[in-house]
Amino acid sequence: MKAIVYTQYGSPEVLQLRELAKPEPKDDQVLVKVHAASANALDYRRFEKLSAMDRFMEEKVFKSVGKAIGADIAGIVEAVGANVKQFRPGDEVFGVAAGMKGGFAENACANENKLALKPRNLSFEAGAAVPVAAVTALQGLRDKGRVQPGQTVLVNGAAGGVGTFAVQIAKAFGAEVTAVCSARNKDMARSIGADHVIDYAREDFTQGSRRYDLIFAVNGFHPLSAYRRALNPQGIYICAGGSLPQIFQAMFVGPLMSRRNGKRLGSMGIATVNQEDLLYLKELLEAGKIAPVIEKNYPLSEAPAAMRYLAEGHAKAKIVFQIGC
Repeated sequence: MKAIVYTQYGSPEVLQLRELAKPEPKDDQVLVKVHAASANALDYRRFEKLSAMDRFMEEKVFKSVGKAIGADIAGIVEAVGANVKQFRPGDEVFGVAAGMKGGFAENACANENKLALKPRNLSFEAGAAVPVAAVTALQGLRDKGRVQPGQTVLVNGAAGGVGTFAVQIAKAFGAEVTAVCSARNKDMARSIGADHVIDYAREDFTQGSRRYDLIFAVNGFHPLSAYRRALNPQGIYICAGGSLPQIFQAMFVGPLMSRRNGKRLGSMGIATVNQEDLLYLKELLEAGKIAPVIEKNYPLSEAPAAMRYLAEGHAKAKIVFQIGC
């Protein structure tokens, strides 16, 4: 089978399209003929220039070097392991590849509990755009942010993969949503349900008079003190991405700042894709309450260009690879 691999660290140009042996599913795994895969930040962070400790983990613990990368997949079940009960060959599925790697390939193995039947109304490309980004948004808003109907929710970084799902999921929970994005993405933000849209280049929402019950920050840096100022009493700020300083502040300083004024600030940590949440999202997708937003489709052979585009921060919503047919 053909797959995208990296054999050294560096820019996206280290990615290569190579022939690999088709993987064999373990007893609790499913072998998927991959029709589409989508890219996430966690994919390019595997091969970019890492610290010595990160490289040790990739090479010695995860043993990722020289193997296919990629997490999100959608395709058709080709074979199942001995203990698999929920799927059979021919089923159309979506989810994540085993170990969150191996998805940028013509075939990938996935754990049974990391897959679900693909929503009936979605193409393979749209199905592949869902898992990591949508689960991150869902777990951040529902589990960490405790979003409730009628609340005011602000999504900072609303035009990215996670952000576009966050706007829609918050609306599905009955919240009033403000999207923060660039001017070129304002119409898109409105089209997916944002009640209010702020162009971050023209307005700093942390300096305005409006306050929010929940701020979900996917991207865009502000000091924690500024985020706290923009919260209502008992409001919650959740960091779901962005720069390393932003993430570390939320993880380590946020809990200390949360001891005052009843406002809570923190990081959502790493989302865990699981079948229960994929099925929850499947219901929302089939009901038309949320929909993937895809900016570009690439053939697998153009993975270096696709990952460069994503890593440079140009991407709007999701980038998808068309693999099978």
